[in-house]
Amino acid sequence: MRREDAYHVTLDALAKLQWNIAMILEAKATESEKVRNWMLMHLTNDTYEGHQEQLLTCLQLNEQNVEVIDGLTKLCNGLSRNLKLILNPDTDSGDVMSSFMGGNSLGDSST
Repeated sequence: MRREDAYHVTLDALAKLQWNIAMILEAKATESEKVRNWMLMHLTNDTYEGHQEQLLTCLQLNEQNVEVIDGLTKLCNGLSRNLKLILNPDTDSGDVMSSFMGGNSLGDSST
């Protein structure tokens, strides 16, 4: 397989992965809307004695969504690094394998 063909296959896989991430986010948005509607109807001032208890309940309900979004953000950052490497392979970016595995090159101390 030629290098250009390999890049094409890789970019196609990245595009499909991005599509799947978009579908996950869309499903999470729908789920979050349902949770929001439920919270508006059931988590009133009369339900809890103090504001702190009400806030903790809301945070517990949204913790999973925050974790999913955080994980997807990290995944997208990794994909972005790999895409930059594929689109601009001539730059001096250090060890190629290290870049693909998410490591830092020796000269990069920004992360």
